Amino acid sequence: MKVLNLVRPLGILLVAVFVVSCGEEPPPEVAVTALEKVEVRPEIYADFTLTADLGHLSDEQRQMIALLIDASQIMDDLFWRQSFGDDYEAWLDSIADERTRRFAELNYGPWDALDDDKPFMDGFGPKPLGAQFYPEDMSKEEFEEAYLPGKAGLYSFVRRDPAGDLYLVPFSVEYQDELAEAARILREASKLAKSPDFSNYLKLRAAALISDDFQLSDSYWMDVKDNEIDVVIGPIETYLDRLYGYRAAYESYVLVKDLEWSDRLSRFAGFLPALQEGLPVPDEYKWESPGANADLNAYDVVYYAGHSNAGSKTIAINLPNDEQVQLDKGSRRLQLKNAMQAKYEKILEPIANVLIDESQREHITFNAFFSNTMFHEVAHGLGIKNTINGKGTVANALQDLASSMEEGKADILGLYMITELHKAGELGDVDLRDFYVTFMTGIFRSVRFGAASAHGRANMVRFNFFLDEGAFVRDAETGRYSVDFERMETAIANLSRLLLTLQGDGDYDGAKELTESKGIITPQLQADLDRLTEASIPVDIVFQQGVTELGLE
Repeated sequence: MKVLNLVRPLGILLVAVFVVSCGEEPPPEVAVTALEKVEVRPEIYADFTLTADLGHLSDEQRQMIALLIDASQIMDDLFWRQSFGDDYEAWLDSIADERTRRFAELNYGPWDALDDDKPFMDGFGPKPLGAQFYPEDMSKEEFEEAYLPGKAGLYSFVRRDPAGDLYLVPFSVEYQDELAEAARILREASKLAKSPDFSNYLKLRAAALISDDFQLSDSYWMDVKDNEIDVVIGPIETYLDRLYGYRAAYESYVLVKDLEWSDRLSRFAGFLPALQEGLPVPDEYKWESPGANADLNAYDVVYYAGHSNAGSKTIAINLPNDEQVQLDKGSRRLQLKNAMQAKYEKILEPIANVLIDESQREHITFNAFFSNTMFHEVAHGLGIKNTINGKGTVANALQDLASSMEEGKADILGLYMITELHKAGELGDVDLRDFYVTFMTGIFRSVRFGAASAHGRANMVRFNFFLDEGAFVRDAETGRYSVDFERMETAIANLSRLLLTLQGDGDYDGAKELTESKGIITPQLQADLDRLTEASIPVDIVFQQGVTELGLE
């Protein structure tokens, strides 16, 4: 995720390009010729109550958490409007069927986020690729030819004036009143902060929300180290803009630091420079030096809002995404321990019982799941952010493919880091096989997110690559999978080299070819995933959350 510029362009992979249809959605009674409607299925989400131990916090800190939740609820409203439209509350109220309304709430609209954003209600076509960021009648050609300084910016809407010309409206203008209220709440929360540095950060973040200038607050946030409470708030990721991957969507996380786990993790970020030097690519693909002062901590997340709460739930975040700040200061990696534990218990372990060979199930552990996720976030700092051939940043060169290439790189280089640190004896008395088998099992979990997710598409590429390399093996009789440990390390090196080269070259055509050839769910894999559905294993989790669940009322 990004906090600075706030987002490397993280557009979702698209095989076909559609003309944008991004205005207000037609009401349900208006017929739309589009995709076949899919089923309503709120049961794919397992309920989980977000709580944390707040006993060590002061009364002021507990009050501050409640205020941060209030500000987060404003972000939730703004994300709804970016995703669906301003009239979302009236639309939700018009849905008579309780299950359908619940599923609409989970997806922030009538499109199933875990089934390629297909509509599940009558009267709706495909989800607009540009959400509400662009005019519904705007073509990509029109946008690309228009003279709009800053048109690739993160924090503006593209609108059409009465004469039919395109123009930009900053988020801070479109949502002036709402952002002013969120800023007011953050300033009020700053008065209750135990940490003076965190108090100052909240004031800076408040100013950023009403100015669309996030650089100072993001840079300052990198140096805030002594706070037990934290918040990630504002327009962060660009996944919602599937047309270009330019524009950021509002979201929020309210966090309570797990001091014990954070202490255990603090030393790993310092290995980044040495690991960068050892990457299996020529020197020109690793010439940049990643920051070694990255902050690595574990948190219990107590509230999700907006983009972070839509569809699949994030279990780790890496901030800021701004390439220059990562080079200058590194980044902060936040591991969301309680959300991670929920996915492990409710999803990963049940998947293993269906799809993993019995002889290797002992290698599936929470420690390995936590570590794989953690090193994924750390690995975002490896590789290079600028192409080696003058094509600009990797993100701009790869456009809508940048997201899945970056997520795929982080996944595979996270495993590379684990392998190298294990060889150096830095991981303690652990079994490397735990990380490999848990990694494979985690792919089955993630590919169920579907092609509308950059993480899901990256997992499909990796799964098929490893299968072709013989690192993953499927037993034809049992339909269960195992890891070939001897071939695994070779496959890790080969895929690392491929992804790093595609990024360094800014090779859009190569990234597209890889995505189209490997980023697919084959009939065999789909049949295996269907077995998980038949076993009623949830795809993701949904939170019961708020001040009531935290005992703050």
